[in-house]
Amino acid sequence: MEPKKEAEPEQKSSIATEAKQQAEKLLAEMQKLHLPKISMSGHDWHHDLQALQHWFLGQSAPWPEKWPERVLAFFSRITRRGWVTLAGSLFAAALLVGVIVAGSWSEPVVQQRASYNADTAIYYQLKPGLSAREIADELVAKGVLRSKADFWWQARMKGKAADFMTGTYALKPNMSADEVIALFTSGDTTRVKFTIPEGFGVKEIAKRLADEGIVDEQEFLAKAKHFAPYDYIEKKGEARYYAEGFLFPDTYTLDSDIDADHILKMMARDFDQRLTPELRSRAEEMHLSIFDLVTLASLVEKECRYPEDRAIVAQVFFKRLKVGMPLQTDTTLQYLMAGPKEDVSLEDTKIDSPYNTYQHDGLPPGPIASPGMASIKAVLYPADTDYLYFVADRQGHNHYATNYQDHMANVHQYR
Repeated sequence: MEPKKEAEPEQKSSIATEAKQQAEKLLAEMQKLHLPKISMSGHDWHHDLQALQHWFLGQSAPWPEKWPERVLAFFSRITRRGWVTLAGSLFAAALLVGVIVAGSWSEPVVQQRASYNADTAIYYQLKPGLSAREIADELVAKGVLRSKADFWWQARMKGKAADFMTGTYALKPNMSADEVIALFTSGDTTRVKFTIPEGFGVKEIAKRLADEGIVDEQEFLAKAKHFAPYDYIEKKGEARYYAEGFLFPDTYTLDSDIDADHILKMMARDFDQRLTPELRSRAEEMHLSIFDLVTLASLVEKECRYPEDRAIVAQVFFKRLKVGMPLQTDTTLQYLMAGPKEDVSLEDTKIDSPYNTYQHDGLPPGPIASPGMASIKAVLYPADTDYLYFVADRQGHNHYATNYQDHMANVHQYR
């Protein structure tokens, strides 16, 4: 004899839905019966029954007023037919509770996200007004809980949600309902702090935030794609992310909303505030748009490991643009690759992309990373030299030349 197979998730969901519909239908039929009306403050038993139905279904409804007194009054006037109806009421209520706990929670177990390990802090903001069900949904989605049922039962049915304290909590993957509830009732909140280094692109920022349990990586990338809160951020169709380059690298502390939207706005606002009127005026003097300023600064940021190289590399780029020479910066090729590559190949220079500055003249479609203020100022105040070429040695120091022959000599010597 074959062992009995467990129903598939889709079957469980269908069964739960059908059972819930039957329970609601039963309650609806009960309301048609002639229950004795007990008028107190303008209410009657039918009103209380409806309130109880909403409560069991997890919907917002106030607990009936003067409930104990009205129940006693009801029992004192109950008839045989009323006892039958009452038994049906109790059965329907029990059925609803069973359906809610065993049926509507029977979705497949949600596994923790791949980017989380056992020691990863998963930050969660417990906001006022959230129901136990909404909290459970969010915690399962974040990988904190593996199942909603136990949390919901303790939080709602046992009333522990009344003691929850709002705020930001540092949770862990696969916690038990008891552990989460104990934390929520303790009020042991935390402040979220993260650091984005100079030269990080949108993809690196998203991964850093995901690794630290702050946001979902794919959600952040999706929102960054068309995020352009300021007019100077050009919305070019070829750009991978509108937000690229305009999320300022800095250390941030989150005191309120912990979500991708809030973080994007906060980082873009930081950039906008650091771009002082003096810096904007200097860019205007150079006939340089803010968008092109940040694009050039991002190239400088990725090309230079040492501060003394920034202004010189900025000057090289300006001179190449002036004489109509392709920028030919490996950093734009690296931007197109899945991961960093120490040396790009001749084949890499043939990549078909508007970001390929070996194949296309002028600037790429937009920034390739978030530059720091040093790189932005290097573009606004470039060095005064005649260099047209440079190559970095294995330690990251640049070596410059004014002509191609000397440049190739540097390449052979330092690479």
